Amino acid sequence: MSSERTFQSGASGPPLPPTEVRWPPHRIHSLPLRTTCRIVRQVVEEMVLLFGDRVLVRRDRRRLACHVRQIAMYVCHVALRISQTDIGDAFGRDRTTVRHACHAVEDRRDDPVFDDFISAIERIVVAVFGTLEVAAHDG
Repeated sequence: MSSERTFQSGASGPPLPPTEVRWPPHRIHSLPLRTTCRIVRQVVEEMVLLFGDRVLVRRDRRRLACHVRQIAMYVCHVALRISQTDIGDAFGRDRTTVRHACHAVEDRRDDPVFDDFISAIERIVVAVFGTLEVAAHDG
């Protein structure tokens, strides 16, 4: 049995209307947190490639990779409610780095274009994964 934590989508909440189907049907999917965070990062990277010229105008690739990672950490924490410690472990960083990333993204949300971009990513990630039910939530 692996000691790595897993992401389990929330099955609670209001029942879905009969026309909507939960994926995968009749079971809660669980993935290792590292895999979940990796997928979120890939979603962010793809969205930046599609809309990056309007959202993230940056000079070099290294800086762009840093911003993608920060957004992915923020979305994992805010949309999926994964603890900062677990996100740090998944990204190979410290929880204080995750906290800094969350503050950096939150500060940029004053820009309406950036805020719309982050909101779209949050909606996509929640649609794919649902939300995580955790007892302890690092703030």
